Amino acid sequence: MPGQLYVVATPIGNLGDMVPRAVEVLHAVDLIAAEDTRHSGRLLKHLGIDTPLVAYHDHSDERQMGRVLDMLVQGQTVALISDAGTPLISDPGYRLVREARLQDIRVTPIPGACAAIAALSASGLPSDRFSFEGFPPPKTAARVKRFETLAESAQTMIFYESPHRILDTLRDMITTFGPDREAVLAREITKTFETFLTGTLTTILQQVCADSNQQKGEMVVMVKGNVDAVSASEAEQLRILKTLLDDLPVKQAAALAARITGGRKNALYQLALSLRPD
Repeated sequence: MPGQLYVVATPIGNLGDMVPRAVEVLHAVDLIAAEDTRHSGRLLKHLGIDTPLVAYHDHSDERQMGRVLDMLVQGQTVALISDAGTPLISDPGYRLVREARLQDIRVTPIPGACAAIAALSASGLPSDRFSFEGFPPPKTAARVKRFETLAESAQTMIFYESPHRILDTLRDMITTFGPDREAVLAREITKTFETFLTGTLTTILQQVCADSNQQKGEMVVMVKGNVDAVSASEAEQLRILKTLLDDLPVKQAAALAARITGGRKNALYQLALSLRPD
């Protein structure tokens, strides 16, 4: 029987956030595949774990991935960890997990810390709909182009960014999303100097420029969605619904409007009833 690949989340700062199940798995597996063995070695030493450790990341050659897969095919167990947080969430591991699944090897997630979700949960921004965008492109032109494709998005957007690019990224966000777009910058989450800066993109940029300490550490930038885009979408749904009601029964018009616009069928049905109660 094939072995099992565990995708194990590790703390993003505070070692107390390591969940007991993750510790049990790391003790029990035959091998731990880590993004950086030196970094992960310190965590494992802290936890008293002496499981064999090898380097694995998305730039590893095919031979290294092949060695890990061979172990799994032979019935052994492997835990995949990254430097911090949940593997594959803007961290290495996609190729290994995909290949394991293609070979019918069981892949089991061991949930834990994730910087994007931790930041969003404490941001105060809408969290019913959001998109994780990872790291923006490092070059200005490509970064602006990426932001332009997101400018009309109605959902909260979550980005990771490095300290040496944070100022340029905030400036480019102001250019594309607008100076008054609401945003939150979360820095050093779960660590000693954890900070949340809340306001418009302009006020956040001013705060970061004024305090060099805000230009250090791990950063998550969250940008509120375009509220006007929501209004425009609702206006388009109303326009299409009214047109369909000229020729179709209420229930059929609402169902078709939902298919065309991607709107919620029940909400459009209630709206149709209000427009044509008969």
